Amino acid sequence: MSKSIFQLVDELPTGGLTISMLNALDFAAPGQWQNITGFVNTIKHVTGESDDELIQQIGERAIYLYNDKSQGYQTAMWLYQTVDGTDKALGAAALANKIGENVSFLGFLDKLTPKPDKAQTIDLTLKLVAELVAFCQINGIPGDSIGDFVAALGEYSGESMIRMAALVCVDGLIPLGPDFIQKAISGLNSMTPSDLEQNSTFKDMQNVIPGNNAAGKLDFMGQSFDSVKGWMSNLVTSRNLSPQSVVGNLSNFMQIADDKLDYLAAFLDVSTNYYEHTGTQTLARRLIERAFAEL
Repeated sequence: MSKSIFQLVDELPTGGLTISMLNALDFAAPGQWQNITGFVNTIKHVTGESDDELIQQIGERAIYLYNDKSQGYQTAMWLYQTVDGTDKALGAAALANKIGENVSFLGFLDKLTPKPDKAQTIDLTLKLVAELVAFCQINGIPGDSIGDFVAALGEYSGESMIRMAALVCVDGLIPLGPDFIQKAISGLNSMTPSDLEQNSTFKDMQNVIPGNNAAGKLDFMGQSFDSVKGWMSNLVTSRNLSPQSVVGNLSNFMQIADDKLDYLAAFLDVSTNYYEHTGTQTLARRLIERAFAEL
């Protein structure tokens, strides 16, 4: 990794399209997320400490842990970045750099290519698998520990919770519709290893996905999604989530045409990086919590 954890946290943006989107999705995970940025500020927020010397010790220990290659923290960070690494050709910064700026994606329709359901299903599932494997890396457990991940998912909060809520809303409901869970399961069941091997994100991630070959990795992806479908379904039901409710909340900061949801999904894909943003925050929190406990 070219950047240290304190650089990554210090460089997190305080505004822009990703932040506006996550704030708009608060209705799906009420009160869970604050956009905490800055490494020292994050240490103060996580630990409640104000002593400068102790804060420095915590920071140095967190940096040491992150840099230790025998730990899984850098792999987790790489996963959060890689799974969000869709071509950002439109440039999020050029589109919106102020909170609350009213952005219209309608002018960009000719530059967008909506993904077919198969590609969208692969992306949705790869993000879920990235979450699972990153969780295992951060906690020092085997990468195929689906049961441990599902148990922990029930306790998710803060930036981890808003990330999963965004996954359901932005990568599930908007592009695939209200029956996205069943559609994704059906798509995975009919998918071939060669379908997977043609996906650029899978090519980047394949070495960290459990399985001896593409067929084994596809099977693991299916098991992972199947294990989380109940949690996703409960979130949709308990928060009364639908494509319409998600779009209604997103329309508070951007102009949206109701009949262009596939284009909206493509627009959000290329112009936001919510997985990397909240993933960096999750990783910083876990490192700081551990560093604080070890001092």
